[in-house]
Amino acid sequence: MRELFEEGAGPSPLDPEEAVRRQTRRPPRKRFYAHADVLETDDGFAVTLDGKPIRTPSGRQVVVPVKAIAEAVAAEWQAQQETIDPVTMPLTRFANSVVQSVVDRVDLVADDVAKYLRSDLLFYRAGHPEALVAREAEHWDPVLFWAADALGARFLLAEGIVHVRQPDSAVAAARGAFPDDPWSIAALHVATTLTGSALLALALLHRVREPDQVWAAAHVDEDWNAEKWGVDEESAARRAARWVDFEAAAFILSALSPL
Repeated sequence: MRELFEEGAGPSPLDPEEAVRRQTRRPPRKRFYAHADVLETDDGFAVTLDGKPIRTPSGRQVVVPVKAIAEAVAAEWQAQQETIDPVTMPLTRFANSVVQSVVDRVDLVADDVAKYLRSDLLFYRAGHPEALVAREAEHWDPVLFWAADALGARFLLAEGIVHVRQPDSAVAAARGAFPDDPWSIAALHVATTLTGSALLALALLHRVREPDQVWAAAHVDEDWNAEKWGVDEESAARRAARWVDFEAAAFILSALSPL
């Protein structure tokens, strides 16, 4: 099982796109178990295959903090057919990455997310046409207003791509809204890298925006160009693959902080 999810070298242990690329380069492995189940432990919930707990490539047992996530991971294993396809198992890949690479360095992962607060997607606006300017404002302004009102994080906007230095106070205020447990910060990291926006990821975490709203906000410019020039099939396929991992991250955040 371990070689199926071997982490290997990559730009980030939480980079879902790199993880998928690595998995597709490996030959498929036949399903070697009959049943995937969930077992409660002293530390949380373990996913078992025929009674044996799943482990990371380094041998760490994967223990999940809440039952709903463990059940979803087990469902991915149970849904596999004659061969195991890790590409169809985003929650399993996520769980391995958290246990393998995040539990011992939560602050470093949070620092990586915080970098986006200095060059966030939402800061850089189109100057024209007016319809695109209005669409960006429709999707992005409510998140910025929320950050200012609820978090005390007041950021500066720019037209075009010229870098604007953000106030340290705004970055610190938004950083203060980050979670401090490894599973949540890992999900926040995945949502941030897939959308290009730590603020959109924070809005998802704090239930200010629903997952589909965040995803639409992250692709305003792309959707605008598609409406004008047509959909590029390769780009659409990559976006669909990214959505799978974004949806998994959104599920993790929701399961960890139920309403």
